[in-house]
Amino acid sequence: MSDAPEVGRGTVTPVRVAIAVCLVAPFVAMLWVGSYAKTDPAFIGIPFFYWYQMLWVIVSTALTMTAYKLWQRDQRGRAVRSADGGEAK
Repeated sequence: MSDAPEVGRGTVTPVRVAIAVCLVAPFVAMLWVGSYAKTDPAFIGIPFFYWYQMLWVIVSTALTMTAYKLWQRDQRGRAVRSADGGEAK
């Protein structure tokens, strides 16, 4: 047997799945060009193609911030569990 420490793999939790969804959603929305490659409906004279993309700048900022806050909460919870002698995975 090896004396090397065992490297634990990340555990999939609902919080981590939510983080992944928050980070993947903007990519999917922007890569699916067929869903927004049109001019109507216009918003204050700006074609849909442009304002949809600009809206995603704001939405992706909010989703990234949410993912970061969830990650911080998850890491604090892991630190508390490992300090209490719980499983660190």
